[in-house]
Amino acid sequence: MLLTPKQQMLAGELYLANDPELVAERLRAKQLCHRYNQEPVHLNKQVLAELLGYETDAHLEAPLRCDYGYNIRLGRNVYANYNLTILDCAPVTIGDNVFIAPNVVLSTAGHPVEVAPRIAGWEFAKPITIGNNVWLGAGVLVMPGVTIGAGTTIGAGSVVTRDIPAGVVAVGNPCRVLREVAAS
Repeated sequence: MLLTPKQQMLAGELYLANDPELVAERLRAKQLCHRYNQEPVHLNKQVLAELLGYETDAHLEAPLRCDYGYNIRLGRNVYANYNLTILDCAPVTIGDNVFIAPNVVLSTAGHPVEVAPRIAGWEFAKPITIGNNVWLGAGVLVMPGVTIGAGTTIGAGSVVTRDIPAGVVAVGNPCRVLREVAAS
């Protein structure tokens, strides 16, 4: 059975991102993000629920940008400061009590290293998982396929290219564990 590009995307396989169904879904998300970013704070919760497909108590400062919305799962008490970008071609799971500083990018999307398939429009996506009680500092970039363990702090400007364990402070480019955090 031949998979559609959307099914390939969700299965973590190479897919063509310019597929009409995916283009239409990204346009819908763009329109909803635009509305979210323009609405007064007391109204944008409704738009966020429409974008995500469920209600949430998360507080995401505008502007917010994402590819699809329906691949984002937010835990309780999530706060994101200005300019959060989530390329949610694969699932992005954010735990409870997560704090996200300004200008953070969570990117599940990637492209082949080989030139020919990349310029032909092939893309892949790998899930991102952020555990409970995590703090992502300003300007953090989280790359496809990364898991960040519970209770971890990622320092400002870090580029997270591989999994980071629970209960640590990690910083740098590429992001590396600096020290453990005392359990509270």
